Amino acid sequence: MIRAATVDDIAEIRAMIRELAEYERAAEQARTTEEQLRDALFGEHPAAFALIAEDNETGQTVGYALWFPRFSTWTGTRGMHLEDLYVRSHARGGGHGKALLASLAAVCQKNGYERFEWWVLAWNEPTIDFYKSLGVELLNEWTVCRLSDEPLRALAAQAPAVHNRIPAL
Repeated sequence: MIRAATVDDIAEIRAMIRELAEYERAAEQARTTEEQLRDALFGEHPAAFALIAEDNETGQTVGYALWFPRFSTWTGTRGMHLEDLYVRSHARGGGHGKALLASLAAVCQKNGYERFEWWVLAWNEPTIDFYKSLGVELLNEWTVCRLSDEPLRALAAQAPAVHNRIPAL
């Protein structure tokens, strides 16, 4: 079963974020707190949304998908960025990942989103093969860029004065 996440899912989502980070060999980078998740998913201005996958027989939470809207200047429409898709190892192969992706595709269709995009680690061949089986197009000509920590602070320190207020998102 796929359902929208509720506030009661916060601890389980946080646990799965840590599991995903361990799988992706980056456990030390998963620093989010339950309070941050509560605010991001259920605060006054949600930054993201989540779906939960539950096992039909046991009712146990076996996976989640966390996404947020994006905007394309080329199409002039919103799209969806999938930040996390995770199915617990014992439940993989049971159709939960496909059900989560299909549910997100339905959200895209319902909202007129023309693009549904996410990243996958280049070494994660089982996941890449799964995505290819769904008809996913891998965009190899693009390189992800990231600024964080000290380089982000250093560049921000070089910003010119802003003449009008930039809205907080």
